[in-house]
Amino acid sequence: MRIALYQPDIPQNAGAIFRLAACLGIAVDVIEPCGFVLDDRRLRRVAMDYGGQAETVRHPSWKTYTGRRADTDRRADGDAIGRIVLLTTSGATPYTEFTFEVSDTLLLGRESAGVPDSVHTAADARLIVPMADGARSLNVVTATAMVLGEALRQTGGFS
Repeated sequence: MRIALYQPDIPQNAGAIFRLAACLGIAVDVIEPCGFVLDDRRLRRVAMDYGGQAETVRHPSWKTYTGRRADTDRRADGDAIGRIVLLTTSGATPYTEFTFEVSDTLLLGRESAGVPDSVHTAADARLIVPMADGARSLNVVTATAMVLGEALRQTGGFS
């Protein structure tokens, strides 16, 4: 299981994702460009001392990220490269009705704009977090924690 941040633009959210990933033993891919300097002090403040504990791989672009995935049949840890599972407010499948696999990557879009249509189309699945009528969206960290928790529960990923 991995988390991929597509061009994150709020350092506090990225920091909280790094902290979440470190605490749950999940790797993070950062697909640049970011809307902030990655070593931004706000990022360090939110990630606290966990930021350095999360396995983080930076990718200069979406093209580079997808190219590396295509060039690699297996990750360094031996796991197969899995599906890209996009968390999106325009998804059709509630995450609670999705069957996760150990090799899935949860892809998160920019907080301000989501992902472009080309990235949306490239995802193997597009999931939504069900919400109350009239609610637009959750904070990206909150949504990630909910979906990641379910994914890890389903795949036996909790230690």
